[in-house]
Amino acid sequence: MGPRRWSGFYFITDSALTTLGVRADVEAALAGGTALVQYREKGRAYDERLAEARDLLRVCRSAGVPFIINDEIALARDSGADGIHLGQGDAPPEDARAALGSEAIVGVSVGSPEEACEAERAGADYVAASPVFSTTTKLDAGPRVGIEGLRAIRAATGLPVAAIGGLTRERIPDVVAAGADLVCAISASLSNGDVAANVRALRETMAPR
Repeated sequence: MGPRRWSGFYFITDSALTTLGVRADVEAALAGGTALVQYREKGRAYDERLAEARDLLRVCRSAGVPFIINDEIALARDSGADGIHLGQGDAPPEDARAALGSEAIVGVSVGSPEEACEAERAGADYVAASPVFSTTTKLDAGPRVGIEGLRAIRAATGLPVAAIGGLTRERIPDVVAAGADLVCAISASLSNGDVAANVRALRETMAPR
């Protein structure tokens, strides 16, 4: 069986940037046509995050869109989420697969072709080139890979490639031309609180020129 395919906009929550609340943001992103939703929340107690994750999972399931947890295998398992996204400093994909099962979606952030190949060998379902450009939403994201780095990551793996980090409407066409299947633009998607319109506009920039 070949790799699972996703394309389009990849929405990631951010409770520090939201104006209407995370649930409202997810509902709006789904209305705007997002392909995947990732829950990223670090600053609250586990029970609160678990309750919110389960609520968001129900919202995403009703829309038929996969719901993914950032970093935490236990939260992904306990919430029943569809998968997990792991950074280079997190647990290896094999551990996530063992805990979440063969059908779980496992994504891995990568900063080089070598890391992309290693993630694919370890059983990842997609990789995220991160950060493509400098970003303010994840201060520990590491050095930027740039367009050429994204292109090299695309050439190194047959998995879907997500691009994240410093993406704007102006930059997305170049990112897609470099081979990104999915784009994540946290600040741009949450700007002014009109998430549905933002996601639609960002998706439009992904269309071939």
